[in-house]
Amino acid sequence: MQQRSLGGTPVSALGLGGMPMSIEGRPDEDRSLRTIHAALDAGVTLIDTADAYHRDADEVGHNELLIAKALAHYGADSSGVLVATKGGHLRPGDGSWTLNGRPDYLKEAAKASLKRLGGDAIGLYQFHRPDPEVPYEDSVGALKDLLDEGVIRLAGISNASVHQIRKANEILGGALASVQNQFSPAFRSSEDELRYCGENGIAFLPWSPLGGIKKAGGLGEQFAPFQEVADAHGVSPQQVCLAWELALAPTVIPIPGASRPESIQDSVRAAELELSSDEIALLSRTD
Repeated sequence: MQQRSLGGTPVSALGLGGMPMSIEGRPDEDRSLRTIHAALDAGVTLIDTADAYHRDADEVGHNELLIAKALAHYGADSSGVLVATKGGHLRPGDGSWTLNGRPDYLKEAAKASLKRLGGDAIGLYQFHRPDPEVPYEDSVGALKDLLDEGVIRLAGISNASVHQIRKANEILGGALASVQNQFSPAFRSSEDELRYCGENGIAFLPWSPLGGIKKAGGLGEQFAPFQEVADAHGVSPQQVCLAWELALAPTVIPIPGASRPESIQDSVRAAELELSSDEIALLSRTD
């Protein structure tokens, strides 16, 4: 598996997004564990989760516990896997999402995530989404405190603007490891953030890189150039999409979600797919 840098830590060029294994429509636990193990078998060393990846109100951290179980029961060494989790976004259990960016809450949430994941420190902790009721500087300041206390090894932010990326990196003393924003053929409004991260050596983790759980399967039908390039290479349009994102900047590390072993096995092959400059230009067009 091709490697890329996340805060100075080498990780696989493609990660695994855990959300589909814990929210509405999730598979049974056995299939989820097999999906995570399939990712590890394929060389994935970055797994993304969040304490809010759960379905019911009484199961906060469902996905974190699932990942911890999968790693504990993996039949080989998993010590090199970087688990990235997030805090500050909540699910009351009625299908809605709420926000809490208060520093005291984020610190408590991070320590609860660490307890669920196990180990001495969280590999990467990300502020999930800005809370308009809390100054951004205060929320990111909590990440700085968690770094200083050794609760987390790396700090990142999610759903951030270029201004917020600059501000967060300043507060963290230049130690901002990653930015996780939505980016896909269907959602390109984070191109400025992707470009900024590429120019400044900050890992950019596109979430929903294939367009989202419900739309990923129809990517080739919705975006004809991706199907055209896929046909030329004899691969899936999903592979082409991820290979295109990897080609946009050396700091891009897509984290496609999966709930079936076959899905992540197909996705990781994108790391070995080489696209020509003409193909990249074709896929990058928005007209």
